[in-house]
Amino acid sequence: MKAIVIAAGQGSRLRPYTDDRPKCMVPVGGKPILHHQLEAFRAAGIRDIVVVRGYKGRRIRPPAGMRGVRFVDNPDFPHNNILESLFCAGAELVGDCVVSYGDIVYHPAVVTGLVEAFTPATLIVDRAWQKTYAGRTDHPVEQAELCEISSYGLVSRVGKQVGPENAVGEFIGLARFDSAVVARLWARYLRAQSRGAEAAFGNAPTLRKAYLTDLLNDAIEAGEPIAPLGIDGHWREIDTVQDLERAADAITW
Repeated sequence: MKAIVIAAGQGSRLRPYTDDRPKCMVPVGGKPILHHQLEAFRAAGIRDIVVVRGYKGRRIRPPAGMRGVRFVDNPDFPHNNILESLFCAGAELVGDCVVSYGDIVYHPAVVTGLVEAFTPATLIVDRAWQKTYAGRTDHPVEQAELCEISSYGLVSRVGKQVGPENAVGEFIGLARFDSAVVARLWARYLRAQSRGAEAAFGNAPTLRKAYLTDLLNDAIEAGEPIAPLGIDGHWREIDTVQDLERAADAITW
């Protein structure tokens, strides 16, 4: 099992904390966001970890003495988005993979549950998402990647276009895909890429600006079964200064 962390973004809404470092290296509860993630991966038995870096990427460092962390670069990070960053992992994006956004922290048990899930494609979905958005004025619910579930218990749609009235929870930006699913996601991405980086993809105006959820929805529409794994809190997204100020009390685990 391999973990791939998407950590190329500029983190402009976290300034001034990101003036001199990438978002994933901003401290939360006394240590960088990325270090929380790496420790959670290790607790779940994941030793092979790839970080996709971009903005101030040379300043990304694992904890002292931690081995097994490698880096790949997204040289075009100012002009593209999460999906393109993920596929910058190239040959590293193969086999069974856990994929994580680079600006979230989560309890180690969340990763352990994801690794132990028996479904080929699984998204961590927070059923208690509404509590997180109480008073979260700098990152309103309209920006949440909410998740709609079918009558069969599978994800039928995910992303910012799913309204609160249809949402079962929020996709936190942490997922696992087995090797066969990864191969099919590659095929769908390459098909989109063949139409050009400036062509629309999913809900994004261009492939360059697409989110991971655009690819997931494309796969779902093609019949790919993607399962939710529900949690109730035990994670936080650190997207704004307000999020950072609220996070320290929330991650007392």
